[in-house]
Amino acid sequence: MVLFVYVDNSNVWIEGRRASALAKGLARSQYESEEQDILDPNWSYDFGRLYELACPEGSKVGRSILFGSKPPPNDSLWGLARDKGFEVEVFDRSAGGREKEVDTGIVTMMLDDSHDHMRSERGDKAVLLAGDRDYVPALKSLKRRGIATRVVFWDHATARDLRNEADEFVSLDPHLEDLAFQPAAAATT
Repeated sequence: MVLFVYVDNSNVWIEGRRASALAKGLARSQYESEEQDILDPNWSYDFGRLYELACPEGSKVGRSILFGSKPPPNDSLWGLARDKGFEVEVFDRSAGGREKEVDTGIVTMMLDDSHDHMRSERGDKAVLLAGDRDYVPALKSLKRRGIATRVVFWDHATARDLRNEADEFVSLDPHLEDLAFQPAAAATT
């Protein structure tokens, strides 16, 4: 079995900040967090830990790719992701600053890979780290061709239809603290 991993960076990060805000009591409920956009401004995730969770030790990885919007020129985020084993695919933001092309980029790459590299007879698996219902048709397409799917995401932000369509669902919630980025100085104290 070979894993092919597709990560929506912004989705993982924003919903992780929301999960952290709930865990720290910054919001009383999921509803309040969403309605008032309450997020933990200090939470960020560690690319290496996310990679280890998505691609457990001993797994053969065909591709692991992180999708997101083009960062400012002085941003080291994507270099860190590359250092931790991810390919990086970045897209320009719209004129209004909104993220564009990420979801369709993930779907396109996932389906291209499923035709060019994934093999159902080998038990290959597409691993999606995103929670939008927009991914359901892509998972259905993979399933029709015998490609297994795993969705790895936050409980509160995974569409029920996506969870139901996946062959396997892995919650990031129990890994909230373990996934949290620890700056080098803080990690050694």
